[in-house]
Amino acid sequence: MKKVAASITVLSMMFLAACGSPQTTNVKQDKPAETKTASTGQSGEKKTLEFWYIDPGDKEKVYLEAVERFKKKHPDVDVKSLQTPNDTYKQKFAVAMSGGNPPDVFHSWGGGWLKEFVDQGNVLDITGKFDANNFSKVALDNATFSGKTYGLPLGLSIAEFWYNKEIFEKNGLKPPATWDELTKVIDTLKQNKVIPLALTNQSKWPGAYYLMYFADRLEGSEMFNSALGRKGRGFDDPGYVKAGQYIQDLVKRDAFNKGFNGVPYDAGAGRQLLYTGQAAMMLMSNSIVNNVRQEKPDFEKKLDFFPFPSIQGGKGDISSLQGATAPVWSVSKKSKNPELAIELVKELSTVETAQAYSDRTGSVVAVNGVNYKDEYAKRIAEQVKQAKSIFWPYDQTLPPDLGELHKDTTQGLFGLSITPEEAAKKMEEKAKQMLK
Repeated sequence: MKKVAASITVLSMMFLAACGSPQTTNVKQDKPAETKTASTGQSGEKKTLEFWYIDPGDKEKVYLEAVERFKKKHPDVDVKSLQTPNDTYKQKFAVAMSGGNPPDVFHSWGGGWLKEFVDQGNVLDITGKFDANNFSKVALDNATFSGKTYGLPLGLSIAEFWYNKEIFEKNGLKPPATWDELTKVIDTLKQNKVIPLALTNQSKWPGAYYLMYFADRLEGSEMFNSALGRKGRGFDDPGYVKAGQYIQDLVKRDAFNKGFNGVPYDAGAGRQLLYTGQAAMMLMSNSIVNNVRQEKPDFEKKLDFFPFPSIQGGKGDISSLQGATAPVWSVSKKSKNPELAIELVKELSTVETAQAYSDRTGSVVAVNGVNYKDEYAKRIAEQVKQAKSIFWPYDQTLPPDLGELHKDTTQGLFGLSITPEEAAKKMEEKAKQMLK
């Protein structure tokens, strides 16, 4: 029987039915002099919505085109749009929320990240304000808590090994399907003075892909589900210890670029290693396609991907995927124009928006009615169809403090500053306090 981590069901039906960035902050504003104020009712005065998101490139263009469609339907509304890179965004958004001045409409990831703000009473319940049949149920469930919905999902990201085909061909390599094959690829690349794996782990979440995938390939989704639900196994399970050992094996093999734990993802240094041929592979979500099309379009002809390899004797399946819903569009409870904000959220998640999002960014979507045309999207959608399970990121599933500890301990594993046993023990001790 198929299982899915983090208390969700198989996402295959979900997305078949649907048939990172510069270190700057970009502001798109209809009228620079406008401020975020509600209309006073005076003739000719426009209402203003503030809209925050993280994605640059073609994704940003798709969002802003949706904003323009919204404005044509609502000529009395101005929209102040703000793009901020992922890690900076999280800090900026938390400050805005705590300061009582959040944007009307904002990018979220659903799951535990969104639930924290929901529990604080900062996110608007939009239940009944949209047609649930327009969305994948499982994706929508990731923004639904206690029967109430707090966001509409647009995209699904899937983490894979993305690689430079030209380097593989030059070195006589094929995409590895097993751990043993991966280590042989790594050894060959090192012999030929190529960095096997690009990693930019200052923000910790890129390295977390490895921990989650190793755990899945070793033990399947049951281990995380059991640890999360307190059903016999914990985060100190031998499977998690072994996952940490695999990470440290890669580090000791010198598989990564130098100083990876101090390099930020958003600045694009890891991708530059791929573009320039200095590195051959990167474990990353399919958001990298959007980055390539913005930063280095000529590189796309060299870009390809393969799933995280299986491990001999492991209980996991190579078809199982690490996925996330993003963006999920949500509305601040402090919005002075909540009904208009909801209408903007709906425009940002229409079939028209989702089709453009898929066609131009190689993404799979959570909106029903999309016909996949982009080759990356087609292939990923087929993977989703065949997936034995799809599991959410731990830091978006666990309570926030436990999710942060997961990233901290995983970064420590990569830095060899903590043993796998110590990391697992810390996680379980915290889990006992937070998971009842």
